[in-house]
Amino acid sequence: MNAFGVSTGTELPPLDIALDRTMIVAAAIASQDFEDVHHDPGKARERGTPDIFLSINSTNGLLNRYVTDWAGPGSRITATSLRLGVPAFPGDTLRFTGTVGEAAPGEVTLSITGSNARGAHVTATVTVAPTAEPDTGARRGETT
Repeated sequence: MNAFGVSTGTELPPLDIALDRTMIVAAAIASQDFEDVHHDPGKARERGTPDIFLSINSTNGLLNRYVTDWAGPGSRITATSLRLGVPAFPGDTLRFTGTVGEAAPGEVTLSITGSNARGAHVTATVTVAPTAEPDTGARRGETT
């Protein structure tokens, strides 16, 4: 499924992402978020959390992955508004779910939630614009 041909209320398939310590640290470093609470368990505990936790940049990256996996390569994200909720720690599984809020001819607005066992980690509104017709292989010279 992609961003073409959907209507308001269409539900996106869920995506589960298991979080481990390596992923949380690697994603923080990859996004150049060197805040110690994302890689140093002792510093995280000093600040009142039981362990390191997922950074907002990492959360945004996972959110974008969820949307682009669904929308496909013929689309692009044009706007994102997100709010963080409960933290996400190593051992958690983030379950992303989404619904098409508005399906206009030139864009689709999605309501997305990423939750773990403690509740909503992230809630977001994401706008996706189709940029091309679905890839049928015709541009690569493939025949059906």
